[in-house]
Amino acid sequence: MTTAHVTCPLCEATCGLSVTVDDSRVTGVRGDADDVFSHGFICPKGASIGALHHDPDRLRAPLVKRNGEFVEVSWDEAFAEIDARLTPLLAEHGRDAVAVYAGNPGVHNLASALYGRVLYKALGTKNFYTAGSVDQIPKHYSSGYLFGDPFSIPVPDLDRTQHLLVLGANPLVSNGSLMTAPDVRGRLRGIRKRGGKVVVVDPRRTRTAELADEHHAIRPGTDALLLFAMVHVLFAEDRVSLGRLAEHVGGLDELRELAAPFTPEAVAGTTGLAAGEIRRLALELAEADRAAVYGRIGTTTQAFGTVTSWLVDVLNVLTGNLDREGGAMFPLAAAGQANSGGRRRPFAAGRWRTRVRGLPEVFGEAPVATLADEITTPGQGQVRALLTVSGNPCLSAPNAGRITEALQGLDFMVSLDVYLNETTRHADVILPGPTPLERPHYDIALYQLAVRNVANWTPAAMPSDVPQEWETMLRLTGIVTGQGPKADVAGLDEFVAAEVARRAGIDPALAGERTGPERVLDLMLRAGPYELTLADLEAAPHGVDLGPLRPRMPEVLSTASGRIELAPPELTSDVPRLRAELATAPDERLVLIGRRHLSSNNSWMHNVESLVRGSNRCSAHIHPADAKRLGLVDGGTAVVTGKNGKVELPVELTDTIRPGVISIPHGWGHDVEGTRTAVARAHAGVNSNVVADDELLDALSGTAVLNGIPVDVAPA
Repeated sequence: MTTAHVTCPLCEATCGLSVTVDDSRVTGVRGDADDVFSHGFICPKGASIGALHHDPDRLRAPLVKRNGEFVEVSWDEAFAEIDARLTPLLAEHGRDAVAVYAGNPGVHNLASALYGRVLYKALGTKNFYTAGSVDQIPKHYSSGYLFGDPFSIPVPDLDRTQHLLVLGANPLVSNGSLMTAPDVRGRLRGIRKRGGKVVVVDPRRTRTAELADEHHAIRPGTDALLLFAMVHVLFAEDRVSLGRLAEHVGGLDELRELAAPFTPEAVAGTTGLAAGEIRRLALELAEADRAAVYGRIGTTTQAFGTVTSWLVDVLNVLTGNLDREGGAMFPLAAAGQANSGGRRRPFAAGRWRTRVRGLPEVFGEAPVATLADEITTPGQGQVRALLTVSGNPCLSAPNAGRITEALQGLDFMVSLDVYLNETTRHADVILPGPTPLERPHYDIALYQLAVRNVANWTPAAMPSDVPQEWETMLRLTGIVTGQGPKADVAGLDEFVAAEVARRAGIDPALAGERTGPERVLDLMLRAGPYELTLADLEAAPHGVDLGPLRPRMPEVLSTASGRIELAPPELTSDVPRLRAELATAPDERLVLIGRRHLSSNNSWMHNVESLVRGSNRCSAHIHPADAKRLGLVDGGTAVVTGKNGKVELPVELTDTIRPGVISIPHGWGHDVEGTRTAVARAHAGVNSNVVADDELLDALSGTAVLNGIPVDVAPA
């Protein structure tokens, strides 16, 4: 019997786990009390890592579709099939004829994070899509133009703030998002224990709102109006205080002029919040000793997602709370953080536009809302093949029925995935990977968003009979670069390490005999701001505490002016559209928003029995007043109809949701044929994205609108 100390890779919190293994069986999982970041905290997802490891539905060998049926083959056979079908397609139709969709789990996988970019660059297609354009791209877009880099995203300094304003986020359930923070409940209680205040703005009285001092049930999709009204109040009441940032801020006068029409009285009717309450929220934020504003997926997946994301940080700047202890601060990660490496090229989006709809790229990504267009529309550059990497766009993309139909028309499809699910069932080849306990781990992306600077290395806790994903990705890289299905993986790995070392200005030999992600990470750590090595982390199985967040201005800035640009035209160009909302009457139909449960993380946690029991149900939350008006009853069935389709699901009456709003959790809809996920099928639920509109987008970033969708609701 052994105990392995691992970092949980199942959400953004990066909690430390102590996993007991007895004769290749996981016999116990508990929170690691000695972990420098999580201090023993654990959630249901982390506790399920053993069940996930032993899931009998996980794929352990490649599958190739022959005569419409999947059969297990050897790895060499699988790569030979890919080479035989993908290579001539690339030769005949060009690089853009192949699209990539990279899903959320890849961010939680060191091999995918480091070697995925190698594969995608080698493939050389402009048709690159990720789950980000149904999630967080507006925050990257706004941060890029505010601060110069799309990954310079400030996070609330939770452990020292006195006043936290949360919009469209439920961190007690998500465990933080674009804010890596184990035990958010304990951290928010800490704010109140210090005499501080937590305020939540959300159409639902979420678990986070239940804990908060105040909850304001805003009308979905109107957060930008609220935030602009708060900006207006700060200017009107002479409460703008830039503090030490004054010399680093540009665009203040333009911002004041833009905010002029957005008085609290002007936005009150649309937001559903009283003008006096809006004014009080703004003044309390300004008067707080140390404060931070934080917005998440409810603010990014709406019609004004980028403008809302921009205004969140505008408020942090205007109140003097950006880059200040207890405010919104920029983490300093031990490895991989672009804004710790000196001057960079300023961010720019829209360097090219998509073929069919002319939507802008954002740091190399196209909006997934147009993937079906690119597959189904003939002409030069038509997508004929697709590579999915740990992604399930048939559940996560808007107008999901159209995506499903489009995949059926592809010439070829390859999936790197551990499940035969709603998307991979359309693939011609599926390549599985090891379980989280069978691979080494380091959170290269999430530590760049952590509320405390830490670093923690997890070696593989158990051996695997499945190749590591980095090896699989390099074999695919060999195919797309013309080296064939038996390319020299070791040689390609040497090249990757040499490039990392060259960019960092260090000798690749410093990593010694290491290979794969261990070598690359060691080089990145050596080049990082703390001059750590992987050996340092190996000697600290519970992690290395690098200290609280500290001010980092102006080193994080990489705008062309070298300043924080409060009013760049790339952001302010959407303000007239927002201003027009002031004269628009709200839709009389119910408005659809999403929902998440503590035991879920999108679609990829639904095949674990312990995580789909109890209150983790795919139901429609509706206010009793709406139910009475519409003839709905608790426990009955509702038909929810959107522009592109409809779903039927159970009704759950609750006064925790604002009247006029209906909430359906995302990531469900496991009732299709051809999958091998027995638990998920037994708890199928419905796919809310069937009713989402793939033409309804955030105008600036192209991100799909998944919150604030008008729908018709009636009894079944």
